[in-house]
Amino acid sequence: MGSGVWSTDVYDAADRYRRSTGRSAFAYSDSGARTVHPQLDPRGAVRESRDSAEHPESISIAVLFDVTGSMRDVPRVLQTKLPKLLGLLLRKSYARDPQIMFGAIGDATCDRVPLQIGQFESDNRMDDDLGRIVLEGGGGGQMTESYELALYFMARHTEIDCFAKRGRRGYLFVIGDELAYDRVKAREVRNIIGDDLHEDIPLRRIVSEVRRRYDTYFLVPHGAGHAGNPKVLSFWRDLLGQNALELDDPAAVCETIALTVGLGEDAIDLDAGLADLAEVGSTVTASVSNALAPVARGGRVLSTWGLPGTLQGDDRISRL
Repeated sequence: MGSGVWSTDVYDAADRYRRSTGRSAFAYSDSGARTVHPQLDPRGAVRESRDSAEHPESISIAVLFDVTGSMRDVPRVLQTKLPKLLGLLLRKSYARDPQIMFGAIGDATCDRVPLQIGQFESDNRMDDDLGRIVLEGGGGGQMTESYELALYFMARHTEIDCFAKRGRRGYLFVIGDELAYDRVKAREVRNIIGDDLHEDIPLRRIVSEVRRRYDTYFLVPHGAGHAGNPKVLSFWRDLLGQNALELDDPAAVCETIALTVGLGEDAIDLDAGLADLAEVGSTVTASVSNALAPVARGGRVLSTWGLPGTLQGDDRISRL
């Protein structure tokens, strides 16, 4: 997947039509749907980001949201700011051929829709996928959600040419405010994704596996139920180092993603990226600066060197 070209005019026309008819950008969820949309169903699915004559140097960007409890408003914020995200990536040449996937994460122990995964897209179909997400607002109330199940899907059910053909990792952004479970449960994988695992997979192993192919980030936005809880940030920094980021403004998600990709593609440094935000009239420049300061100071956590079960020595994959 990944054909076509994003058009802000098409996005604006769809937005005007929704407003004129009173329809929501998340009409599927707001209609009362409580089952996964067929086009976001992870069962038996493989999501692909492929090169083509139209997009010869595809770069894969996956954005997965926790949609439990207070986190379920984040997709609505992102949907309204899609033009800014794509504008920065394309007009500022942060990435030549970005292909973006959206998905949603719940709690497989209790939610009816614990995992929803769209397709990698280059055009306005990514907005369509956002609109198909069920904002269930569930969760188990125990500060743990099924992020590990989403990581399993990304590790074993995506095919991305940037990695397969050029040895360049894609980007994975998980937006949430809780802990993952300590293992990928074989029963949940079988019921939700359809794979027949012989045993559970420890969390660290699946994190290691997904980081072979994706520079992986966990974003904790202010205002979420467990934002500011030191246990949450410590948990993810233990897994991802400085790639666990705090956002003091949830409206800064799009800009943070765009600048992180720009930094990773060596298209900008942080100062240049912040100047670009100011140029397009962003109101969240300070929030993005605060979020990405640890990355800018310490250098990005790119390599999987030394992680158990990953590539070593001359086979090590590094973007730099």
